[in-house]
Amino acid sequence: MTARRSLEDLPTNDCSFELAIIIVNFRTPELVVDCLESLLFPGTAPDSTRIVVVDGNSGDHSVDHLTAAINKNSWSNRVDFLPLDINGGFAYANNRGIEHATKSFGSFRYFLLLNPDTVARPDSITHLFEFMEQHPEAGIAGSRLEDPDGTRQACAFHFPSIAAEFEGEAQLGPITRLLKRWRVVPELPEDGPSQIDWVSGASMMLRAKVLDDIGGMDEHFFLYYEEVDFCLRAAKAGWSCWHVPQSRVVHLVGQATGVTRHVRPSRRPRYWFESRRFYYVKHGGRVYCWLANASWLGGHLLRRLRLLLQGRRASGPPHLLQDFIRHLLPG
Repeated sequence: MTARRSLEDLPTNDCSFELAIIIVNFRTPELVVDCLESLLFPGTAPDSTRIVVVDGNSGDHSVDHLTAAINKNSWSNRVDFLPLDINGGFAYANNRGIEHATKSFGSFRYFLLLNPDTVARPDSITHLFEFMEQHPEAGIAGSRLEDPDGTRQACAFHFPSIAAEFEGEAQLGPITRLLKRWRVVPELPEDGPSQIDWVSGASMMLRAKVLDDIGGMDEHFFLYYEEVDFCLRAAKAGWSCWHVPQSRVVHLVGQATGVTRHVRPSRRPRYWFESRRFYYVKHGGRVYCWLANASWLGGHLLRRLRLLLQGRRASGPPHLLQDFIRHLLPG
C-alpha cells in the first residue's frame, strides 16, 4: 500500500480543529513526557491543538509509562495514545498518527510532525502556526532547532545533489567556495523566515492540503530521507517550504537512534544507507545514484588524505567508509 492510498480517504474539508501534533515514540517514553509538558504549557501551541503519541511497537515499558503519564496528568482531553503492532518506521508511524488524529477528532488544517527528543520553547508552535496562516502559499514550515543552551543546529537545507555530496565530504575551503550554491547546509538569516528546499522532520508543520495533493510520507523509507522526499514531492506540486527561526525548539540530537549525535555518534545503521539509495534512485535514477555515490567517495577520500597529511584523525561515525562501500556502491 502506498503512502497516498493510506491517506487519500481522510476528510480534509470543514476542519474541526486547527492543528494536530504527531509524536512518534520508540523506546524514549521519558523524553515524550517532557515534550508533552512543554507543548501543553499555555501559549506554546494553539488552544485547539490535539496531540497523538504513536508508539512504534517499542517492546519495552513505553506503553505502560506513557499511558500512566497521560492519566496522571489528566492529558486525555488533548492527548491520544496510539500503540502500533509493528515497527514500520518513521514515515509509517506518522501516517498512522495522521489517520488516527483525523478519525478521532475530525479534520485538521495543519499537522506538526515532532520528534520525541524535543522540548518546545514557549510560543514556539504558535509562531509556526501563525506563519502558515499568514502565508497560504507555504506548504511546509520548520522550526529553528537548537541545543538546550540556545546554540543553533542545522535544520534547513538544500536538496542533496552530486555536487553537494562532494562538497559535504571534502570539507575544504576552496571547494566549499566553488560549490557554495549546492552546499546542503546554507547560511540563513535569523531575523526572519527564509524559503528553503527542505527542513528537518524533527519539527515540521504540514498544511493538510499538501497531503491532499501528494499523499503522506513514503513508507518505503524506514528512517531518514523521508522528509527530504516529502519536501521534494511538495515542491514539484507547487508548494513552498520555509524555515521559521521565531519558532524555537530544543532538539536533543540523536537521543532516539544515536545516529546524528554531535558527540560520539554511533555506527550508521543499514536503513540509513538504504534510505539514501532509495531517495536518489527514486528522484534521479540508478545512474544519478551511482554518480552521487562516486562523488561522496571522492570527497571523503580527499578529506582523509588531507587529515592524514595534517596528522589528524577523522571524526564522525565509526566504520563509515567500509559501511558506505558495502551498502551503497554495489547499488
